[in-house]
Amino acid sequence: MSELTGLFVVKPESVTATKGKDITFVAKVDSSNLLRKPAMKWLKGKWLDLGSKAGKHLQFKETYDRNTKIYTYEMSIIKVVDGDAGGYRCEVTSKDKCDSCTFEVTVTPLTLFSYAGEDAGDLDFSALLKKREKKQQVVQEEVDVWEILKAAKPCDYEKIAFEYGITDLRGMLKRLKKMKKVEPKKSDAFLRKLDSAYSVDKGKRIQLSVEVADPNAQVKWLKNGQEIKPSAKYVFESVGNKRTLTINKCNLSDDAAYECVVGEEKSFTEVFVKEPPVTITKLLDDVHTVVGEKVEFEVEVSEEGANGVELNRETAGSKYRFKKDGKRHILIINEATKEDIGMYYAFTNGGESKAELEVEDKELEVLQSIADLTVKSAEQAVFKCEVSDEKVTGKWFKDGVEVQPSDRIKMTHIGRIHKLTIDDVKASDAGDYTFVPDGYALSLSAKLNFLDPPKIHLDTSGTGNKNTITVVAGNKLRLDVEITGEPAPTVCWMKGDQAEGRVRVETRKTLSSFVIEGAEKPDEGHYSITVTNPAGEDKAELFIKIVDVPNPPENVKCTSVGEDSAMITWDPPAFDGGVPVKGYLMERKKVGSSRWTKLNFDVYESTTYEAKKMIEGVLYEMRVFAVNGIGISQPSTNSKPFMPIAPTSEPTRLMVDDVTDTTCALKWRPPEKIGAGGIDGYIIEYCKEGSDNWVQANEEPVGKNQYRVKGLPVGEKMLFRVVAVNIAGRSPPATLSQAVTIREIMENPKIRLPRHLRTKLISLVGEKVNLVIPFQGKPRPVVTWFKDGIPLEDKTVGTRTSEVDTILFIRSTERAHSGKYTLSVQIENMSDSADIHIQVVEKPGPPIAVHVTEVWGFNAALEWKPPKDDGNCDIIGYTIEKADMKTKEWFMVYEHNRRPSCTVSDLVMGNEYSFRVFSENICGLSDEPGISKNTAIITKTGLAYKPPPFKEKDISSSPKFTAPLVDRSVVAGYATAISCAVRGHPKPKIIWMKNNMIIGEDPKYLMQNKQGVLTLNIRKPSLFDGGRYSCRAINDLGQDEVQCKLEVRGNRPGLKGFLYTDMDLLHHLCTHTHGGFTC
Repeated sequence: MSELTGLFVVKPESVTATKGKDITFVAKVDSSNLLRKPAMKWLKGKWLDLGSKAGKHLQFKETYDRNTKIYTYEMSIIKVVDGDAGGYRCEVTSKDKCDSCTFEVTVTPLTLFSYAGEDAGDLDFSALLKKREKKQQVVQEEVDVWEILKAAKPCDYEKIAFEYGITDLRGMLKRLKKMKKVEPKKSDAFLRKLDSAYSVDKGKRIQLSVEVADPNAQVKWLKNGQEIKPSAKYVFESVGNKRTLTINKCNLSDDAAYECVVGEEKSFTEVFVKEPPVTITKLLDDVHTVVGEKVEFEVEVSEEGANGVELNRETAGSKYRFKKDGKRHILIINEATKEDIGMYYAFTNGGESKAELEVEDKELEVLQSIADLTVKSAEQAVFKCEVSDEKVTGKWFKDGVEVQPSDRIKMTHIGRIHKLTIDDVKASDAGDYTFVPDGYALSLSAKLNFLDPPKIHLDTSGTGNKNTITVVAGNKLRLDVEITGEPAPTVCWMKGDQAEGRVRVETRKTLSSFVIEGAEKPDEGHYSITVTNPAGEDKAELFIKIVDVPNPPENVKCTSVGEDSAMITWDPPAFDGGVPVKGYLMERKKVGSSRWTKLNFDVYESTTYEAKKMIEGVLYEMRVFAVNGIGISQPSTNSKPFMPIAPTSEPTRLMVDDVTDTTCALKWRPPEKIGAGGIDGYIIEYCKEGSDNWVQANEEPVGKNQYRVKGLPVGEKMLFRVVAVNIAGRSPPATLSQAVTIREIMENPKIRLPRHLRTKLISLVGEKVNLVIPFQGKPRPVVTWFKDGIPLEDKTVGTRTSEVDTILFIRSTERAHSGKYTLSVQIENMSDSADIHIQVVEKPGPPIAVHVTEVWGFNAALEWKPPKDDGNCDIIGYTIEKADMKTKEWFMVYEHNRRPSCTVSDLVMGNEYSFRVFSENICGLSDEPGISKNTAIITKTGLAYKPPPFKEKDISSSPKFTAPLVDRSVVAGYATAISCAVRGHPKPKIIWMKNNMIIGEDPKYLMQNKQGVLTLNIRKPSLFDGGRYSCRAINDLGQDEVQCKLEVRGNRPGLKGFLYTDMDLLHHLCTHTHGGFTC
């Protein structure tokens, strides 16, 4: 058994079962450390899951003990049969843990097998391939094998078992182990010896380990008395007192006796290598022969290298010989006799086979048999044979038909030699020839092979050029080529110098078919066919041409448009499909539509086309098809959308806006007639007065209605014109009526201060300030900013200046930014300036020195001083609040009080008051108040009251509901509530239940308790929220409970939900007591 983990408490054990009896295997698994229930599998061999075989023969049972947390699994085999023998495995898994153990079942009575050698395994041929005959019973003395085994060494067990016919070695070792009751002698060299026997599957690894008394002791490992040397198969390990021999990839040769030697002491064990039963895959065949002939019986088994082929010792002789070739086992009888007639049997531990041998007397001996002939056309063929009897006559047959002599065919018989001569051989003479001696069950056969040089009969007369075949791309090409030659020639198709993988060749006796499925352009090229046979070779070449529809035309575009037309051009397709392009077909559609309209039905040969009858202002797309002799191409990519439009009218009101020494600024109005194409922009052109050489000022059309032409010569008179441009082209130009002289125009500097900046600008701390101040002047003035008369150098204040305005911006204002900002613009000795006042404010600080100066009657006088920080602006008032020292709740007394003092009236006698004051400016109240340093106590004058002594009253009571729950009927989807009232002291614990189930922290329910009034709010109840609701109140003195029925109706169209909760009634029922609350 092999143990992986420690899940098993009890493991199944190997058993020897009697055929026809029941057996049960038990496995127990401890699940105390498992997170989930373990899964058990019962397996036979390596992979056969027995769970799928459950029935009358195999039964499974599972139980669980809750106290010990142990699962018990049972597998019962009902009425054991021979097929139940073998290795079993049970496997338990639970998440990431697993365990496995193996056990074996042996079925008795024992099946008789003879052992045939060291490597025989389970393949037993002790009585294989033997002639079954009656034998005389030999009386033998009774021998006690067990006494012999008890006295023998373990290395001799196998020899004794073979001698006395014991094949169940495991059963023998188990019985022998039980018989040996002698206490083992204590060893001085070994702390732990080898087990008496080990078992391992063929191909697996096994470890033999001992523990020695001396950690430094050297050990030797012996196999069948021979010392083992370390190798890749045999690995020695020495760790402390432990010595281990590892045998890798065990085979049948490792089934032997092993010894571990330490000094003079030895430890013995045996290793049994298990392998699957050997079955017969090829059965024996019956043999019919004559006396003196060689006979071979052949059987094939399932495993290569299996041994054990021999006869019984009583019948084996020198005339029988055994041969083993892989999985084949052969019995050879050199010279068969009449005595060999009978049945022969082959046995394995997985099956048996039998065959019959029949031997007849030898009557006629063939000294020379006829041989196969291969001849060419017109040659002579001679068949000759020789038999032992000169007087024997016979007949010749061709393909089962008797041969008749003729001018070409002659048959002769001279002594013991018989001849068949065929002159001028033809193709029809080929076949199987047989000579049958008269009166004998004997025939001699040979074959006449006719050779004819191969010939290719290729017909390409209907394909135009010689040996050229044209195929349309995508079609299937099948070329059947007739081939002659004897024997049938070998056909080889080649494309160029290589075998073509896409070509499928189908070859029959006289026909070779060349097939291309779905021809493609790469399939085009030169192909050759070569046919060969022993008589010669022939070769033919052909050219496969692949033609297709052309590729789509390319680069389809609109070059120009008219009011209802457009000129379309495109490029021919890159590939014409192998056939010249005949012309083109055009289609157009509106943008956004999926419907294409054909523009021509006859092939159009040119690559330029004028599309007409279109609607102005509508976007169109075009596509083009190419046409050749094969068909129509795929459509080209759609052209860019274009619109049939006419150019606009000329721009209007063109005028000069500004002139400098090198530039001129123009402005104009859009054209009166624009049309559906709109305006893409404007082109500005200029020239000198008296010249017609107009120069374009802008490379790309400008979208605005103004433009400054730069780089003009100083002092020259220039003419200007403006043209509107759209997809239809240029409009008529708008031209200035008079020339413009290019020179500087002086203009005094002037600041145009916005109206809201002429007064003080107030901003809160942290806000953003962005001031845009336009100015004018020519040439461009110099702009300078000052703060409080000093040039502005504060990095937190930014400025930006353009040709027509300047910007002052502060990203986050601070009080330090307050002050007077001065803007100065200057041109030479002329200047202008403007002042901007900025005040940055924030909330003030609290008033200081707040105190009560005088208290009289129900009045108190307060005074304070203004705050140290006024927030950079004037204080506009104060807010005064009072608070009773008992409740500490603040109430407003005065608001917007302008003076730093006030009188607070209507104070309550016997109370002590504190006061606080907030300062206020345009930003609001201060964040912190000024609190009075002293308090005002309103004393009682002229009264002396002596209260009676207080006697405490016990107000404890058990919970009692003063208002019950009321049955309700509500509409689904509308929020509802149910209420009741309770009293009791100490304050009771409240539990809400639905259908006697406690309502937990469900967000659908909201439970409230206000002065003993209990409310359960149900959010959007559904039909499932109907039922019986109850409320239970519990304290140390007892409990009380009320309940009601809630019915939820479906929400019908037009019917609104109605919610009724008489909260006023419940509050009316509540009464307050001095010891707490009761309801």
